[in-house]
Amino acid sequence: MKYCSHCSGTIVKAIPDGDDRHRFVCIKCKKIHYQNPQIIVGIVPTYDHRILLCKRAIAPRFGFWTLPAGFMENGESTKDGAIRECYEECLAKLKEVRLFAIFDIPRINQVYLFYRAQLTEPSYSATAESSEVDLFDAHSIPWGELAFPVMTIALRRFLSDRSARNFRVHQETID
Repeated sequence: MKYCSHCSGTIVKAIPDGDDRHRFVCIKCKKIHYQNPQIIVGIVPTYDHRILLCKRAIAPRFGFWTLPAGFMENGESTKDGAIRECYEECLAKLKEVRLFAIFDIPRINQVYLFYRAQLTEPSYSATAESSEVDLFDAHSIPWGELAFPVMTIALRRFLSDRSARNFRVHQETID
């Protein structure tokens, strides 16, 4: 960040009065430009005990499988954002959407919130963001082709809870 979006002044990294962290501060108008973690919302969508995965048609990790997930937008709840992302990535409609897991990844300044849900029907499709979309049973998940480690963790927690017949909300920090 070089210039202030408020007044076009020059931005410097400094510790503002009363703060204990370096922030981006405008030397002209003194506005503090906070850099906060990104919130990613996603769904573990199921139908008939199978999990819906999408093959990424966009960077990063083009060609790798993922759960439907993406960045939360301003003006939406985490649940609404997760439902939107699922529809954008695979045109799937959901029911019984429930919070499933919160994963903090401080190393990359991201927070993931996953919901679990059922497809209203086995209707889904590839989109501009997903070159393929398919349902996988637990034994056919392409574990070695998952796009991000957090997806592997989310799927393993989901399968463990489902096997135990006891879904809970997970909260973990991932290094």
